[in-house]
Amino acid sequence: MRLASREPFVAPRNPAWGEQPRDTFRYAPGMYTDVTSAELSANADLSDWRVLLRRVESRYRATSFPAAAAFINNVADAAETARHHPDIDLRYPGVVHVAITTHATRGLTDADVDLARTISALATAAGLTAEPPTGSTMEIAIDAMDINAIRPFWAAVLGYAEGGPSPSGAPSDEVVDPLRIGPSIWFQQMDAERPQRNRVHLDVTVAHDEADARVAAAIAAGGHLVSDEHARAFWVLADVEGNEACVCTWQDRT
Repeated sequence: MRLASREPFVAPRNPAWGEQPRDTFRYAPGMYTDVTSAELSANADLSDWRVLLRRVESRYRATSFPAAAAFINNVADAAETARHHPDIDLRYPGVVHVAITTHATRGLTDADVDLARTISALATAAGLTAEPPTGSTMEIAIDAMDINAIRPFWAAVLGYAEGGPSPSGAPSDEVVDPLRIGPSIWFQQMDAERPQRNRVHLDVTVAHDEADARVAAAIAAGGHLVSDEHARAFWVLADVEGNEACVCTWQDRT
């Protein structure tokens, strides 16, 4: 797991979409105000929401599947009015998961805060119950000596797209699901091969207030702590055969 904060993913162009997300086209410098993960997490108006990777996410439970669908329609109308659009997932019997990010700036902004507030108000008005995420967002990390040589293979075999360049112009070090459903894969640059360790590990990002419980549960289930040197950014854990996973949060990052 890398320690530095990652530059958020902007969806690469895919001919199947017809056009890029509208948010991308309307961006101009100064249009948005950046918001840090710490600021957002401390916002009393956003107690329903948690920062996971490059997004702020929440979950709501409706009394029925139709009620959940009606709530989604209300969110869609509000998002269209704001010209700022979340990813929404509906699961039976009536659970709605919402994720928000600002594609144009590659980070969290005041637009995300405003839309999150609006969605929370819509949920309250509709009688939905807020269930702040206790789940996780997963990435797959692959150690590599030559990232450029292996990245196209993983994009091709998964039907993924290469992430766009960073704001600094550096090439992407990840491949991503264009529909943002499957986990992204990022490549960790190695200076030398480490044959004594697996070259693939999972990065499991959880809400900052869920991390301690998740680490404890993994250890109780037979795992062990490899390193907490970089906690609370991430803890390195392993199962009894040495297969590793990192439990990650937004905290303690540069």
